Amino acid sequence: MRPPVTAAVGDHLPVREIGPLTQTDIVRFAGAGGDFNPLHHDPEFAREAGFATPIAMGQLQAGILAGWLSDWCGVEHLREYEVRFMAAVLPGDVLELSGEVVAITENGVHSEAQLTLAASRGSDPVVTARATVIVRS
Repeated sequence: MRPPVTAAVGDHLPVREIGPLTQTDIVRFAGAGGDFNPLHHDPEFAREAGFATPIAMGQLQAGILAGWLSDWCGVEHLREYEVRFMAAVLPGDVLELSGEVVAITENGVHSEAQLTLAASRGSDPVVTARATVIVRS
């Protein structure tokens, strides 16, 4: 098991850029997760629903954000992860992943950091999240 990362309030996680996302990325994720809603792969269905192209399922962005977080802290130290979907993601979008340590608490056994996270397209967040991870403070 990896040791917990060292963190302090105000620390920013290393930014990561993902993309551009492709229709193939979206279809592969749909196959892995069994989500075959035509909104994610059928251009005509997506247009009828008001989108220019099929859109990525929110869990794709949430999963990308969670993977980036666990690369930083170690999945074994992740205690809570909660996401909020803010906007549709389309093929061609590039996502910037960012996060900040907003609080650290001691529970007698270890330190826990509360983080705010985002996956953004330019200045527009498409997913926001909060997480709690075990850290060294």
